Amino acid sequence: MKLAGAAAARYFAKPDPDRAGLLIYGSDAMRVALRRQEVIAALIGPQGEEEMRLTRIAGADLRKSPSLLLDAIKEVGFFPGLRVAFLEDATETMSDAITTALSQWREGDARIVVTAGSLNAKSKLRKAFEGHSSAYAVGIYDDPPSREEIEDILRRAGLREIGTEAMTDLVALSRALDPGDFRQTVEKISLYKFGDDTALTPADVAACAPSSVEAGVDDVLEIVAEGRAPELGPVIQRLESQGVQPVLLAIMALRHFRALHAAASDPQGPGSGIARIRPPIFGPRRDKMQRQAQSWGMFKLETALKDLVEADLTLRSASRAPQMAVIERTLMRLAMLARR
Repeated sequence: MKLAGAAAARYFAKPDPDRAGLLIYGSDAMRVALRRQEVIAALIGPQGEEEMRLTRIAGADLRKSPSLLLDAIKEVGFFPGLRVAFLEDATETMSDAITTALSQWREGDARIVVTAGSLNAKSKLRKAFEGHSSAYAVGIYDDPPSREEIEDILRRAGLREIGTEAMTDLVALSRALDPGDFRQTVEKISLYKFGDDTALTPADVAACAPSSVEAGVDDVLEIVAEGRAPELGPVIQRLESQGVQPVLLAIMALRHFRALHAAASDPQGPGSGIARIRPPIFGPRRDKMQRQAQSWGMFKLETALKDLVEADLTLRSASRAPQMAVIERTLMRLAMLARR
């Protein structure tokens, strides 16, 4: 079966011990690893690994010896309690071995937890878990954590008294940091507030937040394409502080808007156009780009491409104009154009 959204988050926190297995897949290895750690800890408890109730199998080892996973789930442990067989970095070439293990799983065997990279809808691995009556498959995308997930992270860190403004700042921080960095920041805040029973304030969050929040080029492109002009300046400044070059911004912006133009000009509609893009775009990012293509339309996107090409030529010419200012002005014009 397939899990998504809030149902997936609840399952990670409290997995069903009667289920045969779980597949966690996604392009962001850190997000996948965090979810895998959470679900295994919930299944076997804090002492599970010390009691040898966790068997780790590397994908490369399973490729050499396809029976490893089946042997692992059938082993009898020395200590009582639920056991987990964890397979890391699975690929399509291992789907037969994994399917065999799932088909021969019986009550009392070790639970199967498998992690993998990006998998498309035709993936044999996904079908093995989604089609199994006692297993789940969960895709991890690059979405920021939901409010429910943020509250769960805070609760686990022992932070319960959260002011409204501090929560607003934490939500903003969760959207700017990688999941692992955000969890580490929350742990830092927890230590900072140790022994202090007063409610968490924005000043507390600011004192523990990273001095330079990493802003990705994709964040800038999303802000511009969605017309969120007031947010553009601070993100550009953070990128500049990280050493991101204006020419790179221009190249990435051109690539993004060319993809939107191809989608918007597709005779069968933006959805069909997005599906034709190579490399393929999956998950929520695909939905966002489809909405952007529909909102902009082909003619406005042609104007955007013209402005970006002119900016790129200026950046590569002998012009003495401040390069970051050139691309920032161009992106600001596009963000304002998106709102018309």
